[in-house]
Amino acid sequence: MLENLRKEIEKLISLYEAEKAERVRLQSLLEECKAENESCRKQIGDLEQQVNNLQLSEAFGAAGDRDAAKEKIERLIKEIDKCIALLEN
Repeated sequence: MLENLRKEIEKLISLYEAEKAERVRLQSLLEECKAENESCRKQIGDLEQQVNNLQLSEAFGAAGDRDAAKEKIERLIKEIDKCIALLEN
């Protein structure tokens, strides 16, 4: 009877150690996934910014015509400044 109890206790300890090791492995995996998730979120943010920049440059002219786009933006800024000045009066 006592021997059976010892075997059961050893079995429980063995199961506990296995579960403990699995918990450590899963925690490590979770941390890796969190880091990968953060990296992907940063990459998504960077790509969204690139898309926004491309859309903005396309809205103001051809992608390779930076000078024309810059002039168009400067004209819009001047027009906005005139509107603000009119609103302030």
